[in-house]
Amino acid sequence: MNSRTSDAIVLEITIRAPADRIFSALINPAERVKWWGAEGSFQTTHMESDLRPGGKWAMRGLRANGAPFTIAGEYREIARPSLLVFTWLPGWQESASTSLVRIELKEQSDITTVRLTHSGLTDEVSRTSHRGWPQIVGWLRTYVEGAQKESSA
Repeated sequence: MNSRTSDAIVLEITIRAPADRIFSALINPAERVKWWGAEGSFQTTHMESDLRPGGKWAMRGLRANGAPFTIAGEYREIARPSLLVFTWLPGWQESASTSLVRIELKEQSDITTVRLTHSGLTDEVSRTSHRGWPQIVGWLRTYVEGAQKESSA
């Protein structure tokens, strides 16, 4: 399910993995750089994370054209393994203002529904520059489900 409201992007997917495993892939810098990006698109090369309410996080990487990108924010809520809320400020958009990303995880029988809401996207430029969320959560699903298969083999 994907939808847009006036200032938000909302999407929901299911991943065949426990919520705690997905949560780890979201917060662990060593894991994040493995799945957040793809050849020919953009690739995260570095992540810093002070995982606590008020703690800062930042990601750096390369865009498809080789230009660097940065994204930074602050953790607002952390309730492992069901909720992660953080601010988001993209370095590639000069007019960007801080927005909010909320990721909710609900597990049932080792299948987790992931609901992502990115709100505070106050203009069309902001909404358009964040249209990649479906691809990003798809990469998360591929990464986590692939790791699940490897660990059970």
